Amino acid sequence: MRIFTKYLFNMKQKLIKVDKWARILAHFKKYIKRKKKKMEEKKVIYYTDELNEEFSTAKIEPRVINENYKYIHKNPIWNITSYIVQNFLSMPIKVLYAKIKFRIKYIGKEKLKQYKNEGYFIYGNHTQPFADTFIPSIANYPKRNYFIVNPENISMKYLRTIVEMLGAIPIPSNKKAMKNFLETIQKRIESKYSITIYPEAHIWPYYTKIRPFKTVSFKYPIQLSKPSFCMTNTYQKYVENKIKIVTYIDGPFFPNKDLTIKEQQQDLRDQIYNTMVERSKNSNIEYIKYIKKEN
Repeated sequence: MRIFTKYLFNMKQKLIKVDKWARILAHFKKYIKRKKKKMEEKKVIYYTDELNEEFSTAKIEPRVINENYKYIHKNPIWNITSYIVQNFLSMPIKVLYAKIKFRIKYIGKEKLKQYKNEGYFIYGNHTQPFADTFIPSIANYPKRNYFIVNPENISMKYLRTIVEMLGAIPIPSNKKAMKNFLETIQKRIESKYSITIYPEAHIWPYYTKIRPFKTVSFKYPIQLSKPSFCMTNTYQKYVENKIKIVTYIDGPFFPNKDLTIKEQQQDLRDQIYNTMVERSKNSNIEYIKYIKKEN
C-alpha cells in the first residue's frame, strides 16, 4: 500500500511538471503569435509635402552656424583625434551595427575604387536617422567621408564634438558663413576625400521610394569639376517579415559642360534622380507605409 501511495505521489509530481511546461509552451506560442501579428501590422504615416516634411523622432534646437563657426581645425591634436575616431575607433561599431541590424549588402563598390585617388560626391536617399551617417563610409573605406548636414546634427550638447570629428559639415545659417562652408567643401575634395549629400534633406524612415529633390546640392560637383556617385538604399525581405538593406552604388556621373551652369545642375540632378528611382524598385517590403493625404 505504501509503495502504491508513493507511486501515485510521483505520478502527480510528474503531471504537475508536464502541466507547468505545457503552460509555459502555451504562453510562448501566444507571445510568438502576438509578435508575428505586430510585425505584420504596418505602421502608417500620412504626409502632405514630400519636399519639406520631416519624420525623424529627434527634436533638437538647431545651433546657429555663423561666420565664427570653425569648419576647419588647425590644431594637429584635434585633427589626429578626428582621424582616429572617424577611421578606426568608430568603424567596428559602424560595421557591426550595419551587419547585425540590417544585414547590409553593397552592390557596385568596385565603381568607387576606380576613383580612390580622387575626391568625389555621393548622393543618397535619406531613410535612416543613424545608419545614414555611416552607410557611405563603410562602402568607400578607407577613404575619409564627410557629410553635409543640417545644423541640428551638431547641436547635441555632449555629442557635438564627436559628430564634427566623424565628418559633419553643417549648412550655414547666414550668408556670411557661406564662404567658409564652400571653402571647406573644396578643401575636403582637393584632399581626395568624399562628401556625402542627402538631397531629399529630410528623414523618412524606411521609405522605399525616392522623393523629388531640388537641384541646389548639385552645384558642388559642377563648380569643382568632380565626379558624383549615388547610393540607393533599398529594403528587401530575407526571411518572413525580416528586412535587410541592399545598397546599390551607381556612377560616376559628370556634368555636361556643353550646357549652362543651371542646365548642368538640372541635368546632373536628373541623371542621379532617375537612376535612384530605378534602383528603388528593388525594394520588396514596406516596414512603414506612407500615404499622401488628400486635399
